Amino acid sequence: MSRQSANSPPRRILIVRLSALGDVIHGLPVACALREHLPEASIGWAVEGRAADFLAGHPAIDHLIRLPRRWWKSPTAVLDLRRRLRALKFDAAIDLQCLTKSAVAAWLSGAPRRLGKAGADGRELSKIFNNELVAVGGQHVVDHYLQLLEPLGIRSPQVRFDLPEAAADRQAAEQLLRQVQFTPGRFVILNPGAGWASKIWPSERYGEVARRLRRDLNLPSLAVWGLPGELPLAEAIVAASGGAAAISPATTVSQLASLCRRAALFLGSDTGPMHLAVAVGAPTISLHGPSRAEWCGAYGPHNIRLQARYEEGSARQRRQADDSAMRAISVDMAHAACRRLLAVNARECA
Repeated sequence: MSRQSANSPPRRILIVRLSALGDVIHGLPVACALREHLPEASIGWAVEGRAADFLAGHPAIDHLIRLPRRWWKSPTAVLDLRRRLRALKFDAAIDLQCLTKSAVAAWLSGAPRRLGKAGADGRELSKIFNNELVAVGGQHVVDHYLQLLEPLGIRSPQVRFDLPEAAADRQAAEQLLRQVQFTPGRFVILNPGAGWASKIWPSERYGEVARRLRRDLNLPSLAVWGLPGELPLAEAIVAASGGAAAISPATTVSQLASLCRRAALFLGSDTGPMHLAVAVGAPTISLHGPSRAEWCGAYGPHNIRLQARYEEGSARQRRQADDSAMRAISVDMAHAACRRLLAVNARECA
């Protein structure tokens, strides 16, 4: 197949966003915009680890290229990736991540057009391997990613995530809600876990929010968890809630998405599950300390981002910080945000 000129719309497009779950979710509107504006294009996505399971079956993605963790440190894995990517004959690659490893993956594809970020947003050696550098802005990372599509003639597209729901996940969510005797649309999800300890809001505060929502609005809460280290946090919420919260069994990402589709509200810190809740349309409140709410908070004007103060410093420093910036968010602040968002949603559904 002959490669097209730079003036022709690409027919085979590779998206590179290797990790992590929240950032992969932020990239989904790019895939959806490509599918909408270039409906005949074949779209691939290169992704590492378990994030690939999340993308499987997405209607905008034709080819899922799974990479093992630390693939770039193995010559065998690098050559295998090159072989698999070249077989798909991509015309263009879009490097959302713009690190050395993501830019190398785009370069290995052989795509003649490799879109990346200009200036400080093009990190490490990415500006060497990407050959169309775009000056991107955007107050939120979702809008930032979408601006990389401008060289393809796609400007200000509608933000869509279009996550499918598998029948098995729908059945699992419905069965869980029957077990805890919750009514769909009449419960709150509380997600206490986070990848950084400095992003965790105290479990006893989640428990107090659950207590108040049950007292004021007769809304029960469901404390969710996925990894074993998150179970004690969810248990502590239930213990502090005075019977207002129940605990879920361990959920997969796709099962959690199905629960979020049925929730009246999601409350959690800056994590993949929070962005997942946004992507499936759950009214969402995100809590922020070591991350900037305006950059990576719950996307969209219909959601709420709470931040009392920002933990300054490098990513390493913010990751290793204590939880004082999160503790600056009071129970009163979170409870008021829940009441406000629930009221707005009730008016919109009336």
